[in-house]
Amino acid sequence: MDLPHTRARATLPRALALLRDVRVEQTDPARFYGHLAEDTAGLLGCLVADASGSIDDAAPALRGARVLDVGGGPGYFAEAFARRGAHYVGLEPDAGEMAAAGIRVAASVRGAGEALPFRDGAFDVVYSSNVAEHVPDPWAMGSEMLRVTRPGGLTVLSYTVWLGPFGGHETGLWEHYVGGDFARERYTRRHGHEPKNVFGRSLFAVSCADGLRWARPVADSGAAEVVGLFPRYHPRWAWWVTRVPGLREFLVSNLVIVLRKS
Repeated sequence: MDLPHTRARATLPRALALLRDVRVEQTDPARFYGHLAEDTAGLLGCLVADASGSIDDAAPALRGARVLDVGGGPGYFAEAFARRGAHYVGLEPDAGEMAAAGIRVAASVRGAGEALPFRDGAFDVVYSSNVAEHVPDPWAMGSEMLRVTRPGGLTVLSYTVWLGPFGGHETGLWEHYVGGDFARERYTRRHGHEPKNVFGRSLFAVSCADGLRWARPVADSGAAEVVGLFPRYHPRWAWWVTRVPGLREFLVSNLVIVLRKS
């Protein structure tokens, strides 16, 4: 699928603005996640418009849509979806994380992505943003996301690629290339405490190839159609890197897998 609306928003200024925000994730999470929430809601609106074949403005595409955010954290994303008229539900397994920012979310559910507490086909759009790399079995979560998506709806799985520049998260830009254990231990020595994202416990090595190995059999089975595979934060002229095995593992910082349920 060509994804015209999604491609149109994938510009170099957008990519640079999101990159600048990375440096304040720990020190100013409201700014970081606020901007990321706006970008995420905008991205999903474009994907819905593209999947429906709309040639008009993508802005109203989420109006009235039932949206499930798997791993929604403390609720930074809720307002961005509410402004677009979506019925937003956030799911988070950690009660402490849900309350961390003091944000009140009308529909907030505690639960695990690998066993979603919702009926089949309950949502129009089910997405997960930068969560798969924190789950021991992200593809069980992906299958659950697809289960609770209605026929014709979208399942969008967006995750940080381990060998990309941000695969080690706050442990550094190069340390994870030596190894996840090395990165964790070096961070601990430098800061006197473990990182928030602990390799092997709350951070795992997930590759582009892993995501493709999950999505392709799902499509081959007829359960869903793959409507998009692209690097989330790259400008559109760099999307070609997802088609090159090996290279994509290092140049794609975040892979987006978009499925339309059959």
